[in-house]
Amino acid sequence: GRKAWCSGARDVSHAVVSCWRPDGAAMLAAVDLRQAGVTVTDDGWNAVGMAASGSVDVRFDGVQARVLGGPDFYVERAGFWHGGAGVAACWFGAATRLAEALRERVAGRGDPHRLAQLGGAAVALQGSAALMREAAARIDRSPHTKAMGDALSVRLSVEASAGMVLAAAGRALGAGPLCKDAALARLYADLPVFMRQSHAERDLEALGRLVSESDNESGAAPWTL
Repeated sequence: GRKAWCSGARDVSHAVVSCWRPDGAAMLAAVDLRQAGVTVTDDGWNAVGMAASGSVDVRFDGVQARVLGGPDFYVERAGFWHGGAGVAACWFGAATRLAEALRERVAGRGDPHRLAQLGGAAVALQGSAALMREAAARIDRSPHTKAMGDALSVRLSVEASAGMVLAAAGRALGAGPLCKDAALARLYADLPVFMRQSHAERDLEALGRLVSESDNESGAAPWTL
């Protein structure tokens, strides 16, 4: 069959792929991509953003694979959610570069509209930064605890703040950087695609369910100071 989202398939000898048992349980398997029956295609990626990820489709025909772990072991381990929060840190890094470009453009010009856009970006990013520090400290204190709530909160916060920065920087900077600055143009293309790893309202629902069913020792809501 055909496997989508195979990042870096052209450049590696072995891969870990997700798959399913006949009973529907999710599994991971290790595959030697040098086997006969493996075809790395040029299909599967039409987006301009994140084109360098090399996420193409791969066809498998009678290929041997080795099962890794048991059903759902990858998503059930504590580190899965640590990595999920780490992805949001990457989104945040791209958003801060856009905010820096806006700050450089505003400096010394006194344009009230651009200053307001910079102020909004600053507040949004500061809020996400504080939440990331808080989540990171909690994970460091208890690295084996499932950090799903922290990861979802961080991801949703950064998605919102990065989206706000994309809009503010675009409105303030205009078409110039999108057309003349290769690095910023790439960020504008890459970041919206990368952020779609967020599950948006589904993640909001999952977080709301965790908050509503919270059984932490204090019984306090997550926004309690």
